[in-house]
Amino acid sequence: MNEMTKIAVQTTLKDWESDQEVRWCPGCGDYAILKAVQRTMPEIGADPAKTVFVSGIGCSSRFPYYMASYGFHTIHGRAPAFATGIKLANPELDIWLVTGDGDGMSIGGNHTMHLIRRNLNCQIMLFNNEIYGLTKGQYSPTSRVGTNSPTSPLGSVDRPALPCAFALGAGARFIARGFDVSKHLPEVLKAAHAHKGAAFIEIFQNCIVYNKDRFEDFAAPKGAEDRQLWLKNGEPMLFGSEKTGGVKGIALDTVKLELKVVDVVDGDWQAAGVIVHDVTNRSIAHMLVEMPFGPFPMALGVLYDDPRPTFEEAVLGQDAKAREGKSADLGKLLAKGQTWTVEG
Repeated sequence: MNEMTKIAVQTTLKDWESDQEVRWCPGCGDYAILKAVQRTMPEIGADPAKTVFVSGIGCSSRFPYYMASYGFHTIHGRAPAFATGIKLANPELDIWLVTGDGDGMSIGGNHTMHLIRRNLNCQIMLFNNEIYGLTKGQYSPTSRVGTNSPTSPLGSVDRPALPCAFALGAGARFIARGFDVSKHLPEVLKAAHAHKGAAFIEIFQNCIVYNKDRFEDFAAPKGAEDRQLWLKNGEPMLFGSEKTGGVKGIALDTVKLELKVVDVVDGDWQAAGVIVHDVTNRSIAHMLVEMPFGPFPMALGVLYDDPRPTFEEAVLGQDAKAREGKSADLGKLLAKGQTWTVEG
């Protein structure tokens, strides 16, 4: 049975809850992400016996313990290497990587890059809380300039990495964004699972202890329509409402070749030049990832989705071709070349 002929399995949320006590700080965004994933598994027909969660090191990396499936809690930044080996050993398995902005973008940045570049068929969930939570609040690769922490008491001067821009630069064919308590997160996870290849999902996650409410500027429910741009393929990029200052949209400045915010009058978004979202447009995806929040809303949902052949297809296909017309003979292999027999 190959991946195209997988049979959906009937499960419930309870079937995905392990017997382990969930231990994160009270109020941590990881709880909401865990529930979103557990709700998503039955809806995609996933089989616990053929599902593997692989993590590195960090608060998010406890995730495999809490899923009633197979799991590997590996070493710092190396989850992609383990995931690659697992997938090549058994391509039928559904692989989910769980990592954080420190684990996946710092010590594991090179491993994340090569997993994406190779296009292994898996889902990569990068929990971005813009801080090192497990090791007590040091600034991370994604921390904003000015972040105060034990390792940057006067404020971080590092320019933060953008995980989705990093993934696109590494050749990702699927990029999406969501945040921990969003009702739309399961839909983002479903879209990632439906993509054949490496699906990269950045999930903004509130660290209640060391970086509390960092994402409230766009994630807070009140006024969310003005600060969130939820993208849907084939639909115009609209945000805002008449109740909060008017509907707005994202248009392309054809002179400067950059995005701009435009007002939509009387619902005529076409006259305003609002872009229709095309998930296969890589150039626009880059622009959406790098839109500065404040002048622009936060781009969320599926930003880019344009599949190509996967790494394991190429490797296993090459292996099958190499074996054509040959039979396995260990004795013949051992006797090949310079060999001799010791008699006595």
